[in-house]
Amino acid sequence: MSVSDKADVVRLARELSDMGVEIISTGGTYKLLRNEGINAVPVADVTGFPEMLDGRVKTLHPMVHGGILADRSNRDHMRQLEFQKIPPIDLVVVNLYPFAKTVEKKGVTRAEAIEQIDIGGPTMLRAAAKNHAHVAVVVNHLRYQSIIQEMKEKNGEISEATCRELAIEAFAHTADYDANIHAYLSGRQKFPDTLTLSLRKMSGLRYGENPHQEAALYSEVGSDGASLSRAPQVSGPALSFNNILDGESAWSTALEFDEPACVIIKHNNPCGVAVAEHLSVAHERAFDCDPVSAFGSVIAFNRVVDKKTAQALTGNFIELVLAPSYDPDALELLRSKEGLRLLEIGRIEERERTGRDYRHISGGMLAQDYDTDPYDLSTMNVVTKASPAEGQWDDLIFAMKVAKHVKSNAIVLVKDAATVGVGAGQMSRVDSAAIAVEKAGKKAAGCVVASDAFFPFPDAVEKVIEAGAVAIIQPGGSKKDDEAVAVCDKNKVAMVFTGRRHFRH
Repeated sequence: MSVSDKADVVRLARELSDMGVEIISTGGTYKLLRNEGINAVPVADVTGFPEMLDGRVKTLHPMVHGGILADRSNRDHMRQLEFQKIPPIDLVVVNLYPFAKTVEKKGVTRAEAIEQIDIGGPTMLRAAAKNHAHVAVVVNHLRYQSIIQEMKEKNGEISEATCRELAIEAFAHTADYDANIHAYLSGRQKFPDTLTLSLRKMSGLRYGENPHQEAALYSEVGSDGASLSRAPQVSGPALSFNNILDGESAWSTALEFDEPACVIIKHNNPCGVAVAEHLSVAHERAFDCDPVSAFGSVIAFNRVVDKKTAQALTGNFIELVLAPSYDPDALELLRSKEGLRLLEIGRIEERERTGRDYRHISGGMLAQDYDTDPYDLSTMNVVTKASPAEGQWDDLIFAMKVAKHVKSNAIVLVKDAATVGVGAGQMSRVDSAAIAVEKAGKKAAGCVVASDAFFPFPDAVEKVIEAGAVAIIQPGGSKKDDEAVAVCDKNKVAMVFTGRRHFRH
């Protein structure tokens, strides 16, 4: 027995001792057991050597590993144990130094992290797991009770099937541990030659994108900040695969804004986004963008949901709501709405997304930086004779923030800090523009427009200007930029080049 996480270990040790099991233990675990009146043999008595080098060396010895690794069905192995006076070890209860928790702490030094790299523990776990035909290995304290129960029912034995399950858990434990160490040590390499991800299963899901697909939710070990994968669900039925995908889109879009914001997502695209002084007003204006698409949507807020906002939400069919938290009366009201899922994301002070954005492909993985943009006005160029009016600049930046989260090709129409039309995911930009204009209708008059990439032809520019657009923001870079600018100049519409594309595939 040698555990860093000592949850329930005293109870396990007492049960084992009562069944006549001899316990060998190390360091802090040994002291704990002795203090609790449980007989245990210090590992130094088994190896004949004291713990050395500040505990770095204590179990790395043939007296330990010979006892774990000996194949009980191999007569020669057993003769060697007898000749060397090595006692067989039938059960290994080990969990490892808290490396991941240590490096998550702010201000932890490299030296502190290095000392949390366990050597003897993983070696014992791997040895026991390799020899699982004869040795049981336990890494999870939640297994203790079932192990004791099985031993009591089977005269001290643990079945081959159970040992196999335990071995799988042990190898998963050491693999996860090594992945965390690799991630920490290679952290200064933006895209290392070998990429190792450590993910922990949070829950099974009813199914994937479609009912015939199985699915599960995992959380990236070591990631910090507010996360959809770890957010507590405070109400409603279990989340689906698609709920989580849409929730991630909604939440990442909501974090773009400093003002109270509401983001309504349908099929992974924003169908309504607005900011306002009050959250309920932001919701009302976001919903007004496309009430039809908002049916069965996922909604995110970047502020605590109050009762007035909650009252507005109860009037529509919504799949999921995400927010930092909810006022008690708002939570009570929303919980009364049948089928509505509520997630409490938590604090959002640190909004910058760190780490990498991963996309799985067949047999591999793409990795990239997250698309973060400072929206620095000093880097943007007005390329038309007309310049955006002062109030239009805010709407242009707002529109580009939204366009960043719309599937390409993306055209976003905005007026007074609210979307009025969104065209998403079309194979041609003019089709996206036509959809955005159709969604906006008369609300397009006086709007500004954002495009996630350049206009390859001036036709989409003509489409939005005809609908009433007064200013346009886009990356620029097309061979026909001059034609788009000429259309704007002809109609006294301002156009801004950002030099920054925002594809979302």
